[in-house]
Amino acid sequence: MQNKFIVNSSQQLLEPTIKNAIHNFENHTEILGEGDRNVIKIVEIEGKKYAIKSFKIPNFINKVAYRFFRKSKAERSYIYASTLLSKEIGTPLPVAYDLYMTPFLFNKSYYVSELVACDLTYRELTTDFSISDHEAILRAFTRFTYKLHKNGINFLDHSPGNTLIKRVNGDYLFYLVDLNRMEFGTMDFDTRIKNFAKLTIHKSMIETMSNEYAKCSGEDEEKVFNLMWMYTKEFQYRFYRKIRVKKRIFFWKKKYKTISGDSPI
Repeated sequence: MQNKFIVNSSQQLLEPTIKNAIHNFENHTEILGEGDRNVIKIVEIEGKKYAIKSFKIPNFINKVAYRFFRKSKAERSYIYASTLLSKEIGTPLPVAYDLYMTPFLFNKSYYVSELVACDLTYRELTTDFSISDHEAILRAFTRFTYKLHKNGINFLDHSPGNTLIKRVNGDYLFYLVDLNRMEFGTMDFDTRIKNFAKLTIHKSMIETMSNEYAKCSGEDEEKVFNLMWMYTKEFQYRFYRKIRVKKRIFFWKKKYKTISGDSPI
């Protein structure tokens, strides 16, 4: 198994410790997030906390693609984080990435970043309207997104859980996470507004964000709202249609197993 390990120049003194932390990933017990695809664990190194993200081993096609044609999710996360910081966009400091592969296939990968202690994520804004500074945060977040767009950053996973929010002296700092899907370049108006589509189902939040984005961009507020609301509804329709299709497929799989005598469980 071949290995490619890259560490941030500012963290080189910690290189052996970081490598060891990755190698012992399965032994770390503090889990930040765990899903079907990836697992994030928290480790402490010399008094500072870091997040290690273990990416799921890809399917065969992506094993070939990541080995020869595309950068892996871990490497892209590291590169994109560095790009964001160079443009003064908040994201946890990229520390290292670690790749494992054979001569012909990609295998496992890890991404390490500093852990940011945040007060909340955008997701809380969609579920708790009693937050005292809810509107102020939402408007500041919209200005932050406008800054992304002005810098030619299309964050394709601009969704509720991927922005950390920190209150600092009456102001707000925003940190993007889950960075492996981004595009860079000039964004037209439609692309900018479409970038809000995954964030909320609440019309009141769309009204606030469209009002603030119109102020930032100089575009007509009604035009911004109508387009933002249209893209939001389109995304929700596709999202729930996908869930319905998956449920049907799962149902027929269970039915087939039952008919054939196998347990559906």
